[in-house]
Amino acid sequence: MVKLIEIMLKEKLITKDAISALVKSRPPKKISFANLIAEKMIDLHTVEIFLAKKVRQGTITLSHLEKIEGIDIIPIIKEVAKALHVEYIDLDEVEIDMRLFSQIPYRQLLKYNVIPIEETDLNVLIVFDDPLDMAAQDAIQRLFPKKPIRIAIAKPKQIHAHLQRLEINESIKGLVTDIRKDLNQEGNVDEQDDENPAVLKLIDIILKSAIFAGASDIHIEATEKSCIIRTRVDGILRQSFTFDKDIFNPLASRMKLLSNLDIAEKRKPQDGRFSATVAKKDFDFRVSTLPTIFGESIVLRILDKSKAMIRLEDAGMSKFCYDKFSEAIKVPYGIVLVTGPTGSGKTTTLYGAINAIKDVKDKIITVEDPVEYQMSGLQQVNVRESVGLGFSAALKSILRQDPDKIMIGEIRDTETLRIAIQAALTGHLVLSTLHTNDAISSISRILDMGIEEYLVSGALVAIQAQRLVRKICTHCKKEAPLDPILYKEVEQYLPENPTFYKGEGCKECGHTGYSGREMISEVLTISETLARMIAKVASKEDLTKQAVEEGFVTMFEDGVQKALEGKSTIEEIFRVARL
Repeated sequence: MVKLIEIMLKEKLITKDAISALVKSRPPKKISFANLIAEKMIDLHTVEIFLAKKVRQGTITLSHLEKIEGIDIIPIIKEVAKALHVEYIDLDEVEIDMRLFSQIPYRQLLKYNVIPIEETDLNVLIVFDDPLDMAAQDAIQRLFPKKPIRIAIAKPKQIHAHLQRLEINESIKGLVTDIRKDLNQEGNVDEQDDENPAVLKLIDIILKSAIFAGASDIHIEATEKSCIIRTRVDGILRQSFTFDKDIFNPLASRMKLLSNLDIAEKRKPQDGRFSATVAKKDFDFRVSTLPTIFGESIVLRILDKSKAMIRLEDAGMSKFCYDKFSEAIKVPYGIVLVTGPTGSGKTTTLYGAINAIKDVKDKIITVEDPVEYQMSGLQQVNVRESVGLGFSAALKSILRQDPDKIMIGEIRDTETLRIAIQAALTGHLVLSTLHTNDAISSISRILDMGIEEYLVSGALVAIQAQRLVRKICTHCKKEAPLDPILYKEVEQYLPENPTFYKGEGCKECGHTGYSGREMISEVLTISETLARMIAKVASKEDLTKQAVEEGFVTMFEDGVQKALEGKSTIEEIFRVARL
């Protein structure tokens, strides 16, 4: 970085006065491309052209570009590709031909940091992390004596990540070969009822790798050329395995047999489940299949049977939100809502709340779709639409069971909402979830569903909106400057001289820089003033203004505080709770 800035000074692209201005500013700013651009001492296009030129001249490599903070390097790599008359490829957007990949020894790929993409009648497309490395090009060309190689470039980190992922495929090559042998010997896998040990071993490896990575879901997908296995870890999908297309059918058929599904039915969706013991722990897997143009998409939701119930105080709420929410769930009657998108931890929060308030003196009944965790001291009802037991029907029956507290897994329709509010007004504490973006929007949603204003104002006790943000990996956490553009957007929430952190990426976190998730939230307590305003159909703006006057803290502000505490990053807060 310092060397590059010195070169810019020599080439008179920036002046010494500009550098001095950065150093003398209060607080002093780091001498970086990002700060020079933010302070308008140089424009972004000039920086991109300069860096692309230095890559072409061999002064720096593409790997050096990735160490420059605060600059999107993709336009620079594209500029380099254009100048060198090679192709730029986003490896996350292309499909790698696994048969071609298996033709090159893995140690060669690793040595030269290259990935083969596809073979045509005319050439073989190979991605290099250094387009100027002639020795690497010669070595790879010798592996394809009959066809010329076509050179492409990509982000070096992408190449490294794909090579690491493909290393796992290398370790199970023997297993894939055994599956092919079984297929050749026994014919169509759909007609097999006997066990195929190689496929079962492969499934075991897929399940183990997902569980050890802390995944919540496993996605098995058929594409045009391959069979791709992806896992959702901390809310983000990661590609785990890539197999040849011929592996998909035996894998999918065995998954269906395990889940008691019809292996011959590929034209319509199916749902099933199976249980398995992985690393001496019992897991349930909910399986869903969906027909696609290249085969089927199979998704497994992982449910840990032995998972301990998360206590409300351990869910990651800030003390301010925890105190307000805890106070709300201790009221004798009324409705408390938890809102947020799918996968934001709403159900976990409800379980934590029930766990915190359950008492032998109270009868607590829950209605869920499905019951994910079994808790002692509760009567838990599983929704079964096939026999007419939906949320509203179950709720009507529950009210005849003399309950004190009721938990509804999700309010999906007006009838369920109306029964829930009537139950809250007649002396029951009702806890439930709703799909809205923030706490105050929930009031508008309830009114839009046709519930009268006076009922809403009388029943609502509190609304919590929440998201899950990824936590910085503690193994590779380091102090890092914030992008000047982001800094200006959050400046109003920051103290003087704030410190931010990020994860560099290591083996412990799968080179993502993040490990685990934590909640950010906002809790709107319905005061008497707010209740009167709801009854008078006040606007969202007026409700927000009043709530802020009463001390309401938004979810975004809560997230910024988590970033200041070094638990997450501002980039992650923007990703899940953008203003």
